[in-house]
Amino acid sequence: MSLRLIVSMEAAPGKINDLIEAYRIRCEEVRHEAGCEQYELYQSTERPNQVVLLEKWSDEVALQDHIDLGKTKDSSATRSLRMGDTSIERYAMD
Repeated sequence: MSLRLIVSMEAAPGKINDLIEAYRIRCEEVRHEAGCEQYELYQSTERPNQVVLLEKWSDEVALQDHIDLGKTKDSSATRSLRMGDTSIERYAMD
């Protein structure tokens, strides 16, 4: 069963271009992880400081491996580029 994650974030004031660039690099790295079927960032056309990260993983094991790998990386670079809460929605796909 595939898993889809929809991760919504808001850029800190004046940081949208930096956030997009940081995720451009991150997306390229993550797409090479085993089980990653999609990892793409989109910017809202109605709220320019809002972005959504669309993730698709082949199964729970691949997603958990990605999460575990992320714990070993320094994510503080993107934290300083975001504000507010990050929303994560998870969907199962057959």
